[in-house]
Amino acid sequence: MLPPRPLKASKGRGAVSNLQGRFDKQAREEYDDGWPREEEEPRGWKTQVTEEQAKTILSRNSSPDLPFGVSLNPYRGCEHGCIYCYARPTHSYLGLSPGLDFESKIFAKVNAPELLRRELGKAAYVPESIALGVITDAYQPCERELRLTRRILEVLQECEHPVGLITKSALIERDIDILAPMAAKRLATAAITLTTLDPTIARTLEPRAAAPARRLRAIRTLTDAGIPVSVSISPIIPFVTEPEIEHLLEAARDAGAVHAHYVVLRLPWEVNPLFQQWLQAHFPDRAQRVMNRVREMRGGKDYDSDFASRMKGEGVWAELIRQRFQIAVARLGLTGRGDRFKGLDTSLFRRPLVIPPLGSKAKEGSAGQLDLF
Repeated sequence: MLPPRPLKASKGRGAVSNLQGRFDKQAREEYDDGWPREEEEPRGWKTQVTEEQAKTILSRNSSPDLPFGVSLNPYRGCEHGCIYCYARPTHSYLGLSPGLDFESKIFAKVNAPELLRRELGKAAYVPESIALGVITDAYQPCERELRLTRRILEVLQECEHPVGLITKSALIERDIDILAPMAAKRLATAAITLTTLDPTIARTLEPRAAAPARRLRAIRTLTDAGIPVSVSISPIIPFVTEPEIEHLLEAARDAGAVHAHYVVLRLPWEVNPLFQQWLQAHFPDRAQRVMNRVREMRGGKDYDSDFASRMKGEGVWAELIRQRFQIAVARLGLTGRGDRFKGLDTSLFRRPLVIPPLGSKAKEGSAGQLDLF
């Protein structure tokens, strides 16, 4: 067996390997067969977007540590390439890698707006605030052409259905013409994720997401349009982004954010080895220190999925982060109506007039069945 290759980052990608998924039946390893090996692997990870017809579109959860019960995600995989993304392991279910495959092989649910329209048209449907883009970013690059998120928002606006969005993309500004009137009726809020203000760290941590300064400008633009904006300081990574907590909150407040929340680094399933590879590639001088602190906040483990602690951690260091965050939030006044789902109004909901027939593959602008009742 050959010694492992040195870890090298690909430009514009977060993962430094195409790690096998946990459901793969066969494992691969390098073997010395006497031939000289290539020192450089191909680096051309071109993004591929595959259109798919989803069977369902609304996901429901009863997790006590989540502020929403219903979510909608137009895409599987995310080109932003955030190395810490807890959604990476979902690509294993597709027989793909949670590593580079996750950020380069994207699946677009092209029938999402039609599925949503049918769901909202059901007689038994009870309106509840929908979280849009909480697994993979609803405003990732391919949304510019596909416009699935915008078409979903058009359905929600027509039905006066409340929605909360979270994104790292300034593309959300495109849909202000929909979101601002909805926000005026307490039907829409937005959250922007801020992880770091350092563009060098952001370039490796979230390689294809908007730059930190651009996200702050998006907060200001949304706020000026009357849309309440929350800022998500997540994930907090010890010794990497953790020193910036107070600076991030101050910048968000100055940009117009009215509420803030945070999540400490989570390393479920394949995210753990992928993140540690990233650490070795970009922060070899502090990699062990970072993981030691992570374990101190996870009861000695790399990750603990217990609902009581998975978002905030436990122990002395987790408590210190909590206190720092709460003190800064109170000092800056980030306690307003930016909380993504509290205060949204479900009483205005009305069922859609046009409902596509079952099995239809309606395109944008096409009409479905008229529902007179």
